[in-house]
Amino acid sequence: MKTFFIAGVMQGSRRDNGLQPQDYRRRLKSLIRKYFPGAKIICPLEDNPNSLEYDEATGRRTFLEVVEQAKSARVMIAYLPEASMGTAVEMWEAYRNGVTVWAVSPLKNNWVVKFFSHKIFSGIADLEAYLRQGKD
Repeated sequence: MKTFFIAGVMQGSRRDNGLQPQDYRRRLKSLIRKYFPGAKIICPLEDNPNSLEYDEATGRRTFLEVVEQAKSARVMIAYLPEASMGTAVEMWEAYRNGVTVWAVSPLKNNWVVKFFSHKIFSGIADLEAYLRQGKD
């Protein structure tokens, strides 16, 4: 059974304590279920819906646990419409540990996206077209 880790921008460059829109997670989970029935899906936001309210020790422990989850997946899908430092750490650690990394991002020249992704898709529709072809 494949395990998918959904990474992606959560806070991005926000200066407040809010989140960027997270609807991409629902869309990615739907694609995984459609093309990889029975796959395990790890979604850090789903597992930690109130993480922005965590105290410093809990937040640090949670982030390190999430990075460990990313390293244990078979495939990471990293949604990056903009840069994300947390996702960059997850991608680096996943890549170093042999996880297949697919980036969904227009940032094809960003070094993290460029050097640590096995495939780069311009958007979710591009990812779905690839999956529809049955290549993975």
